[in-house]
Amino acid sequence: MSLSTIIPILVFLTIHEGSIVGDHGVNLRCLCINKERKPIGRHIAVLEVHPATSHCVEVQIIATLKKDKLKVCLDPDVPWVKRVLKNRRARQKVEEPTSKA
Repeated sequence: MSLSTIIPILVFLTIHEGSIVGDHGVNLRCLCINKERKPIGRHIAVLEVHPATSHCVEVQIIATLKKDKLKVCLDPDVPWVKRVLKNRRARQKVEEPTSKA
């Protein structure tokens, strides 16, 4: 094989391998940069809680809004966010079926 054939093959393999290794669903940074502090509790359709990791030391709370499906980061230290989390956890415990053995 000539050098002009080997170089494009190596470049292709390097780019392909890098895209496979880098895409395992692991986020290597914080998702939330700006956090909403104003009460928007009644507009929340879905609430995602991402615990602190080695890549992001903060708990990240992401709310998907009902009307336009916009995702908004919430400040976990604001009292209304704490209440929403508490209410959602309580509701989840009620909805879980109890197993009696």
